[in-house]
Amino acid sequence: MIVFNLSCGNEHRFEGWFESSAKFESQRELRLLSCPVCGTDEVSKELHAPYVNTGAGRSTPEKQPANAHVLPQQAVFHRAISQLVDHVIANTEDVGDAFPEDARKIHYHEAPARAIRGNASADEIADLREEGIEVVAIPVPKYRIGKAH
Repeated sequence: MIVFNLSCGNEHRFEGWFESSAKFESQRELRLLSCPVCGTDEVSKELHAPYVNTGAGRSTPEKQPANAHVLPQQAVFHRAISQLVDHVIANTEDVGDAFPEDARKIHYHEAPARAIRGNASADEIADLREEGIEVVAIPVPKYRIGKAH
């Protein structure tokens, strides 16, 4: 196994374990890698001296971990969440902290119907739902807040 220091297009740093440098490149080209912080698939290697596990000193062959299949699934999940956030940002109006008030105005026909997004506490979301106002809480990474795309 080779451990690479990686970073994403948003400068989040993390590490990845790969069978070889070729496996890293293959997964990167197939866009199977994503940042665990923001989900972007713009992943690249950082300059470093990689650690290569040669297995020296072992008398038995290394077994494949039971959860080896998890990383590609996580990449798919992070990509799907990132696409959902992109869609919400592109198709809604950001009303910020006025979200609960604006959602009520729309629900009670005191304001024009439109798709909105914004900030609300867990209590405010519960109150809106109790009033019959459909809301969905979606975590948006901090670097995406206030950006149109």
